[in-house]
Amino acid sequence: MKDDYHQELLANVSSMFYEQELTQSQIGEKLGLSRVKIYRLLKEAKEKGVVQIIINWPTRRDNKLEQQLKDTFALKEALVLVAPKQETALLSELGQLAARYLENILKPNSTLAICLGQTTFEAVNAIRPNYQAHLKVVQAIGSMPGALHRHDSSALVRQFAEKVGGEALYLSSPPIADSPASAKIIRNQPDIKHTLETAKAAEVALIGIGNLDAQTSIFVRSKVLSGTELKTLMNEGAVGDIAWQVFNKNGQLHPGSFNERIIGLSLEDLKTIPMTIAVAGGVEKAKAILGALYSGAVNVLCTDDQTARKVLEICD
Repeated sequence: MKDDYHQELLANVSSMFYEQELTQSQIGEKLGLSRVKIYRLLKEAKEKGVVQIIINWPTRRDNKLEQQLKDTFALKEALVLVAPKQETALLSELGQLAARYLENILKPNSTLAICLGQTTFEAVNAIRPNYQAHLKVVQAIGSMPGALHRHDSSALVRQFAEKVGGEALYLSSPPIADSPASAKIIRNQPDIKHTLETAKAAEVALIGIGNLDAQTSIFVRSKVLSGTELKTLMNEGAVGDIAWQVFNKNGQLHPGSFNERIIGLSLEDLKTIPMTIAVAGGVEKAKAILGALYSGAVNVLCTDDQTARKVLEICD
């Protein structure tokens, strides 16, 4: 009951601020709360997805680069954004481009598998509130909500399902086990096995691509790996990850036990999904994107023009 009241308070404060256009001070006077408390409630409302702000950027695409990527890597589709002048807008504009594509291809009663990450968050966040489709939205990798907050896969699944009026199916597991043997036991738990099988049978998967940069890596942020351990992986040839599966420049899985400990869809699983959409941008990710394309796990790429040129420049 307490949680219900708090959720209603978040929605009420948000409505007064964004729809009724009252100031924070006016809202505080009406509710008997301080302006600072109202500010914190508004901030929490955005963090929890009670309020979702969508900026409709004027999206421009580079059709020539799109065709080059499709021809070079045998992709089903390539979406290449003409990068915005403001670098800070890149991820949100990529998310918007991916969201419009998803809205066009998702069919009623189909299944969408989602992996965690910032770019997948931006795509989910950019789905328009009036877009309604009865979908099954499935978590494709385990959760670590305390470390990743709104970028965690369970949060993204919940947000997407709520937006479109669909059904959410969660993976009640951490994303990584202590050992390959433990991971195998967890994957064989009935509920977890059912979710993973449902995700594998999805018509569409939405994923990001990580580049193992210690400053931004999800592994370091979630304290799964230290910066030193991440550097060791890179020295051994690793260039990126998809759904926490680490691969080299040729798209082959990095040897060793790390990948065997992941609780989620594997690269082989992703290859069986008809449309696997990777959203990734920034030239610093070019090597990781190239490895992801070589892996065969990605057949739709959403990126920016500068990154697309770099990927085409460094490919063999």
